[in-house]
Amino acid sequence: QLQLVESGGGLVQPGGSLRLSCAASGGTLESYTIGWFRQAPGKEREGVSCINTSGRGTNYQDSVKGRFTITRDNAKNTVYPQMNSLKPEDTAIYYCAAAYLFCSDSMKYWGKGTLVTVSS
Repeated sequence: QLQLVESGGGLVQPGGSLRLSCAASGGTLESYTIGWFRQAPGKEREGVSCINTSGRGTNYQDSVKGRFTITRDNAKNTVYPQMNSLKPEDTAIYYCAAAYLFCSDSMKYWGKGTLVTVSS
């Protein structure tokens, strides 16, 4: 069974950057579309970005377009969201998830999340 582990979260000042990672074990990540989701305190989980199996197809939530970039290295079984120009409203637990075809709220596999806090 595919297992996903997120890392790279932490405390960053507004305007700063973080690079998260989603590493997979128990399976080959290149077979899956990978999505990143986040859940802020007191809010529902929302989709942030999605990358297809080849890495050539990506999409982003409007609020992060131009600031976040998602890439994948299938040889390393890892997906990387690069988050720049971070804002306090980006504070959330960030989760990666895998699906066979499309990103949705019903992804097949989920990581446990990594906390990102944007604050001065």
